[in-house]
Amino acid sequence: MKLTHAVLAAASALALVQITGCAVARDQQTVGSYIDDTTLTTRVKTRFAQDPVVSALSINVETLKGTVQLSGFAKSETERSTAARLASSTPGVQAVRNDIVVR
Repeated sequence: MKLTHAVLAAASALALVQITGCAVARDQQTVGSYIDDTTLTTRVKTRFAQDPVVSALSINVETLKGTVQLSGFAKSETERSTAARLASSTPGVQAVRNDIVVR
């Protein structure tokens, strides 16, 4: 009986790994690339949080294959351009798409 449980647990773990791998492949992105993009997103968000001009809570950051997309709302054109400048000067960022709207 214990052997059956072990085999079922191993099969479940293998299925979970395969499903997770497929999710990344479906987006045409490797696991390493996904991790790199997540790291870049975190770096950009950290720079926003440290900057007195940019509201880190109002601006969303997403990264795909080194291209950072900024979206959300800024209080001024200065905040919008500062966010773009901070993102583009973050090590590892290849390009910035600035879709921030000034309210």
